[in-house]
Amino acid sequence: MSFNIENYIRDIKDFPKPGIIFKDITPLLADAYALKETTKALLKLVPADVDKVVGIEARGFFFGTLLAEHLNAGFVPIRKPGKLPYETYNETYELEYGTDSLSMHIDAIKPGERVLIHDDVLATGGTARAVAKLVEKAGGEVVMLNFLIELNFLNGSEKLKKYKISSLLSY
Repeated sequence: MSFNIENYIRDIKDFPKPGIIFKDITPLLADAYALKETTKALLKLVPADVDKVVGIEARGFFFGTLLAEHLNAGFVPIRKPGKLPYETYNETYELEYGTDSLSMHIDAIKPGERVLIHDDVLATGGTARAVAKLVEKAGGEVVMLNFLIELNFLNGSEKLKKYKISSLLSY
C-alpha cells in the first residue's frame, strides 16, 4: 500500500482570516495508518543521536512526542508565557503586527544536549527561530528543525539559515 501524506492534509479556506488557506492536519491525526506512516517518514529525516525533542505549542506536541519516543529522547514542550509552572526562559519574537513570546522550563535542556525542534508547519520562521534561541539559551545544540509542512512562499527558511531544516511537504 502506497502512502501519500497529502491525502490526509485538508485545505481550509479563509481560516483563521480571509485570504489564508490553512493546512489542517487533523485528518492525518485521526487515521491510525496515516499517523504511523507519517511518524516513520519524519524519523527518516532526523539524526538518531538526539537527546531531546522540542515540540512547539500546540500542534508540534503531536508528532514531537512520537519522535521523542522512537528516538529514545526526552520531550520538551514550548508554551505561551504563563502556561509552564516552573521557572522559564522566555523569548519574544516579531509577528506581522506586534510581538509574541514563548517559554521553556530552565531545566528542560542541559548544556551540550543535542536537540531536534519539531512543529507542524514552517511559515514565516519567527516562531522556529525563537525556539532555537531558547534551546541555545539553555546550552543545547540545535541539530535540526523538523516540520510536516513548509510554506516556501513565506520564506521562513531565510530566518533559519544557520540550521539544518527538513520537512515532508513543501507548498
